[in-house]
Amino acid sequence: MNERIDGHTLLIGLMAYPIRHSMSPTMHNNAFAKLGLNYAYLAFEITSEKLPAAIDAIRTLDMRGSNISMPNKQTVIPLLDKLDPAAEMVGAVNTVVNNNGILTGYTTDGTGFMKSLADENLNIIGEKMTLSGAGGAGTAIAIQAALDGVKEISIFNQHDKLWSNAQRNVNVINEKTQCKATLYDFEDPDIFKSEIADSMIYCDSTGVGMKPLEDMTLVSDPSWFRPDMIVFDTVYAPRTTELMRVAKTAGVKHIFNGLGMMLEQGAEAFKLWTGEDMPVEYIREQLFS
Repeated sequence: MNERIDGHTLLIGLMAYPIRHSMSPTMHNNAFAKLGLNYAYLAFEITSEKLPAAIDAIRTLDMRGSNISMPNKQTVIPLLDKLDPAAEMVGAVNTVVNNNGILTGYTTDGTGFMKSLADENLNIIGEKMTLSGAGGAGTAIAIQAALDGVKEISIFNQHDKLWSNAQRNVNVINEKTQCKATLYDFEDPDIFKSEIADSMIYCDSTGVGMKPLEDMTLVSDPSWFRPDMIVFDTVYAPRTTELMRVAKTAGVKHIFNGLGMMLEQGAEAFKLWTGEDMPVEYIREQLFS
């Protein structure tokens, strides 16, 4: 790193809270070094209250851009100059690109999710998915899955501040894609169980399983899962979440944390910033070893 940084190095950030657990700095800085690109990637713990000043700093410091994660994926939108059409449809941003002071927001989470499954030779096109959560990642996953051809999505969320966003996601999917989306509240566990039982894949896109909720899971009963289904937790720190342990107890064959999704969404962002393809297999070895 010291040999690469000089007076011409361009800075790229990651703005979220909490974020010190993130693998993204390791991923991007290794990729920059591998390709000989003069960039540096740093994580900044930015709350929603600090976000406006942090986004201004991208322009002021002439940063190349930044990744955006919880809780800022939606609150960042009014602070940007433009949105990519996919980000506008999703209503969330996880990547900002700075072109001469013009900040454009993109979403790469949904593409990263679908590509991570394809990397494992798994195809959910034409199948049913049950999804927990309607935040930035959950929204991107739901809409990208619908656009790509997933037949049906059952979305579960609490009646909290994200409920209206969950309703919006369902409306967008039903109006603009061929996928059928339905919204449910977590209050009835029998419905939750039956929808999972009827799905090829269950995905948890909430923060449950991540600090400070690392000992929790939305599904604690292994009988809810089948061995032939896919269980996907977007959390990747810890590497093995409580949800994954439950799925393993159930004998589920295909169990994933969010590392693959993080890698593929990162590769999409990397291309937006640098114009170069991330050396994905090299980075996979660095992260997964």
